[in-house]
Amino acid sequence: MGVRELLLVRHGESEGNVAAAAARAASAEVIDVPARDADVRLSPLGERQSTAVGDALCALGDDAPDLLVCSPYVRARETARLACASAGLDLPSRVDERLRDRELGVLDRLTFAGVEARYPEEAERRRWQGKFYHRPAGGESWADVVLRLRSWLADLDRDAAGRRVLVVSHDVVIALIRYVCEDLGEHEVLDLARDTPLHNASLSRLARGGDGAWTTTLYDDVGHLDAAGLPATEHRGERRARA
Repeated sequence: MGVRELLLVRHGESEGNVAAAAARAASAEVIDVPARDADVRLSPLGERQSTAVGDALCALGDDAPDLLVCSPYVRARETARLACASAGLDLPSRVDERLRDRELGVLDRLTFAGVEARYPEEAERRRWQGKFYHRPAGGESWADVVLRLRSWLADLDRDAAGRRVLVVSHDVVIALIRYVCEDLGEHEVLDLARDTPLHNASLSRLARGGDGAWTTTLYDDVGHLDAAGLPATEHRGERRARA
């Protein structure tokens, strides 16, 4: 049957999220991030959001996860550590590079304005090919991320059959896990990302029925943030353009 359940958590607000928001507000071309994408840490708010995720995990009781799989990026690993510590969960854990955020190559650290000003041909190519299939030079398309997620899910089904798995990753990755599990189409997942952008430290839940089909029973839930008196930050982009 494979994995029984996936509990998907987007990392808490990061220093990259904050820098990207500041750059867009200032109409800047370049986002002033403190480190390469893999090393960007949580903001102070992101740390508190991640601790609040632990309250949601603790409330699951007997339905709590029994395995943690995490993106290797620092902001995701920090989120997982703080959430599990808050929940009192000492889970066997794995870090898997296939859960890393999407790579944007030459567009990394650029705002929309920066892409249009510095790579106008790339911006036009993206408009022509569409968000799902456009691959910036040196980067990945959404379809490329799907390929690595398909292999990750196949390995997880083989190695973690019957388990409830906590996955801490990134917004695009979580949306594309739904794409793979629920057999969505290109326009369906693009509509999902546009209409229901994942908040930082949000919790989503995919359950598998006896027939092997996946169903989303919870998506982008931030009730634990509300209960903790914390803002639910959206931040659609990570330290770079929303390409």
